[in-house]
Amino acid sequence: MGRLFAEMKPDIGRVSCENDGVTAVDLLAEEADLARTLASTWASDADREFPRLYQQPDRLLGETRGSWNLIPVADGPDVALLEASGWGAMGADADGLTNRIKQLLSDDYRVVIAADSDVSAARLSDSFANAGLQLDLWPAGVAPELRGRGGSIVVARLHRGVTVPSAKFAIITEADITGRRTSHRRPRAKRRESSTIFEDLKPGNYVVHYIHGVAKYEGMTKMTVAGVERDYLVLAYKGTDKLYLPSDQIDAVRHYVGGETPALNKLGGGDFAKAKAKVRSAVRAIAQELVVLYQKRVNARGHAFGSDTPWQYEMEQAFPFVETPDQKKAIEDTKSDMERPFPMDRLVCGDVGFGKTEVAVRAAFKAIQDGKQVAVLVPTTLLASQHGNTFSDRFAGYPIRVEVLSRFLTNAEANKVVAGLASGEIDCVVGTHRLLSKGITFKNLGLLIVDEEQRFGVQHKETMKHLKNDVDVLTLTATPIPRTLEMSLVGIRDLSLLQTPPADRQPILTFVGQYDERVAIESIRRELLREGQVFWVHNRVQSIEECATRLRELVPEARIAVAHGQMDEGALEQVVMDFWEGNFDVLVCTTIIESGIDMPTVNTLVVERADLLGLGQMHQLRGRVGRSGQRAYAYLFHPRDKSLSEEAYERLRTIGESTELGSGFKIAMRDLEIRGAGNLLGEAQSGHIAAVGYDLYCQMVTEAVGEMKGEPVREPSEIRLDVPTTANLPKDYIAKEELRLEAYRRLAQVTTPTEVDDIRDEWLDRYGPLPAPAEALLDVALLRAECHRLGLNELSISTSQARIGPLDLKTSEAIRLKRLSRDAIHKEPARQLVIPIPRTEEPARFLVRFLRELVPPPSAE
Repeated sequence: MGRLFAEMKPDIGRVSCENDGVTAVDLLAEEADLARTLASTWASDADREFPRLYQQPDRLLGETRGSWNLIPVADGPDVALLEASGWGAMGADADGLTNRIKQLLSDDYRVVIAADSDVSAARLSDSFANAGLQLDLWPAGVAPELRGRGGSIVVARLHRGVTVPSAKFAIITEADITGRRTSHRRPRAKRRESSTIFEDLKPGNYVVHYIHGVAKYEGMTKMTVAGVERDYLVLAYKGTDKLYLPSDQIDAVRHYVGGETPALNKLGGGDFAKAKAKVRSAVRAIAQELVVLYQKRVNARGHAFGSDTPWQYEMEQAFPFVETPDQKKAIEDTKSDMERPFPMDRLVCGDVGFGKTEVAVRAAFKAIQDGKQVAVLVPTTLLASQHGNTFSDRFAGYPIRVEVLSRFLTNAEANKVVAGLASGEIDCVVGTHRLLSKGITFKNLGLLIVDEEQRFGVQHKETMKHLKNDVDVLTLTATPIPRTLEMSLVGIRDLSLLQTPPADRQPILTFVGQYDERVAIESIRRELLREGQVFWVHNRVQSIEECATRLRELVPEARIAVAHGQMDEGALEQVVMDFWEGNFDVLVCTTIIESGIDMPTVNTLVVERADLLGLGQMHQLRGRVGRSGQRAYAYLFHPRDKSLSEEAYERLRTIGESTELGSGFKIAMRDLEIRGAGNLLGEAQSGHIAAVGYDLYCQMVTEAVGEMKGEPVREPSEIRLDVPTTANLPKDYIAKEELRLEAYRRLAQVTTPTEVDDIRDEWLDRYGPLPAPAEALLDVALLRAECHRLGLNELSISTSQARIGPLDLKTSEAIRLKRLSRDAIHKEPARQLVIPIPRTEEPARFLVRFLRELVPPPSAE
């Protein structure tokens, strides 16, 4: 906006738009009062200096020159006023917009239309041209000429437009024209991808070492061996046995998931090797069944959708947010699956608000572009209404008919929808389990989208199987059920993980404990103080009105409403709409809000009987608050006078510990552990899972499936590096142990120098300049990458030489070896290379350079 004003009046310099100074002072005083009130609420010192929410106006304007003070009322009759007004959403009134622009142009205005992208700019230009209005089109990256009268279309993502009559200047944004508001979220750096999912290791966790078996992790310690200081993971085995595992071998350790407390293996004994051999023999049977399932899916005849159309690209460009890297990959993978000739079966797993719905929207649009119908199956009527609005809004402006089928419709309305599906008039239907009832037929169904699969019962899923015999299936979930998760992890279903949170999202502060009415009531008052709203979950319809009455007595200043699934459809819809519009402060409800409620002003959740809810339910409920970027609070209570079952205790402990953003997948894995993993196709394998842990079991099943499909079996590449260099991450460089563990795990998995460079850049960005031990650690990682390139699995360095193997040298490389080092020896029978190391050189750095010169990488040859 400032640049456009500068183009209009280049002599004004920098423009500063501010509120009245008195308003700013009042705002700061109000902030101080709020801080003192909250301090007394939280039993803190009310007189202490708290961090400021707003900056002092004097400091903000200290370096500003050429500022204009925009105030509602002029100080006097001689003070010039700059009048400005907004446009408001035009909606579908295209003729009204065109006529307004023509009128402005005839009044000698400069009219600028700001489009979000080159695609939408071209579309707007064509649209106005068809209406008889020719406007100059300026593509992105080209500085537009904005002086004088006339109309222009430029590429600039602005939030809303403005009209300045005194300057005869008007800006219209794409959001003004379409009614869609753009987000200010910026793209995030690309996250690293990992094929293996680890939970953060904590002391006391059970782990599985690929060679030595089940142990208890006791933490990380720094040790000096032969004058070299390094970090070691301490693993406790049966009896008093302990294994000090070098940090560069952390990839040999996996978190144990098995459903029960495991028995520890004996270090150096053969019990784990026997158990692993027994499991490997048993998984061949299940692998055979899995291969049959996979072959059925691959050989099934499906519809191969065509490539993206220009409309597809235009619709995707109109997305009012910036896609996260995870979201982009999920979208690309989904569309790629749809273009294959056999039915898609993909699971998209991501927390509430992480962008799963947009993946579904783009898949649905692609299917409709190919003349197919789309069915979106959701568990609740509220979610059906929300998704119906979302899909309708995203498909607005295209010849696509979207309808909702739920109990909110009258019989006559529902019959019209059913008839439209049978005739093909409806392109996309969003519905509850009513979509699975008898009498529902589709003329040409091509894509089934299932949102929150865990909320559907066995009978519903059986009906889905008949519905999705030859159609593509996309499943969206925040916490997948164990069977779905298992089939995804072993490759029977394709899996996409959305782990990048929205830019403004903050972790939700979660309190888990015995019910305390004072704490609960205080949480409501604190939310009212910041003009927010509260969800109070009372999951008993019979007594929910009594609960609401009690709350009205305890918090008389709060406006309280009740909502539950047994209410009349119209009454329920009206209550939810009234609450969404801010007519109520507290919604006393059942778990009906678990799916689909998107209310940014609700930032406190109180659950009375959290001990009766499942782990996935609690995670979903907690995801209903904190969606606006404000700090949110969740209070999960259990009764004082009742002892918890072991499973309920574990569920509450897990939800209390897993508060970080994107923890839905971890919670699903923990749920798998609490409920027991069982078998993918029956009960027979549960003992084998307990013996080796779920993660290793899945790996062994995947290997067996790959072997039966004719794929080469790859044993874990264990590279043993013995480099006498002080290489570690000092505590004063990376303080948190879990971050150091993550860093070591990434280093242990590197296979190319590019990956090492990425890690170096990330450390520099996150932690600052690298200390010498960290630099040495990266040198060892580069050496590991060279070992991967050359197929080496053993490298040991003594005082003056290094022994490397196995390595075969071509004749030219053997000649080059003598040129590089006269004293180097290649032992052909042992396939071992002995290289002398100069005393003045760092061993790892020298060997990386030596190996690259001896056997140059393909790009260097």
